Amino acid sequence: MLWLQVLVNGLALGGLYACIAAGFSLVWGVLNIINVLHGSLIVLGGYLAFFAHQQLGFNPFLFAPVAGALLFLPGFALQRTVINPVMTRPVLMTLVLTFGLTLFLDNLMLVAFTADYRKINPQPPLGVVEFGGVILPLDRLCATMTGLALVSALWLVLRFTQLGRAIVAVRMDREAASLMGIDVHLIYAIAFGLGTFMAGSAGALLAAIFPISSLSSSSYLGKAFVICVLGGLGSLPGVVLGGFALGIIEAYGALAFGPENALTVSFLLLIVLLAVRPTGLLGRKGFT
Repeated sequence: MLWLQVLVNGLALGGLYACIAAGFSLVWGVLNIINVLHGSLIVLGGYLAFFAHQQLGFNPFLFAPVAGALLFLPGFALQRTVINPVMTRPVLMTLVLTFGLTLFLDNLMLVAFTADYRKINPQPPLGVVEFGGVILPLDRLCATMTGLALVSALWLVLRFTQLGRAIVAVRMDREAASLMGIDVHLIYAIAFGLGTFMAGSAGALLAAIFPISSLSSSSYLGKAFVICVLGGLGSLPGVVLGGFALGIIEAYGALAFGPENALTVSFLLLIVLLAVRPTGLLGRKGFT
């Protein structure tokens, strides 16, 4: 029964982890940059949800898309004004730039919110559901379902809208998309904005499950990176698969080696997967 409980715990985190990585994968796949700022944006989304709940009583699961929307325009403007001028430079340039932005935002949040851990505590508590001796906290279930709903909505946008087709076209061949009349730089900004939307939404969901702090950004960035490599860059279904895989690996890794070593097990698996299948489980050229 213990092994089944651990499996359920891992699956309960899967949808949330997919939401964490979806925006990171989108930006990496479309803009071809590794957005080190992603983890800090997740933390900022968590703070938005925390204060919205504390001051205004907003439900964090319903507030998640609102937190994402609040970060969309800053993300769009940031790409247009700061990141876009260096898009044609070597990848190290954009990596250093987003790393510098991460240091700035992390220190800004430290000054504004301190390093104290904060967590949303719904009143009354949501409780748990029990089936066959397996216990599942309802807050994790709500976070997973909301995360999967947001990732599904992003997939529908990319798959069935004109904007989504333009994003996929730029992802596949920037020059050909430009010749077809697509404003590549505008698509870059929109894709980056969607990435910040998903980061903010994921942060709001995380704040309802785990304590958040200005010091947590690197751990969330690491999880997003592992999920993208596990599932495969360029595939939202791959992101979902990678999210569930990481959740299960962490759950069983914590059982076998202790909670402090769970993420280490994930990174070891990442190294093995990069050696055996560097494209990931469902990696593909077009982002769908």
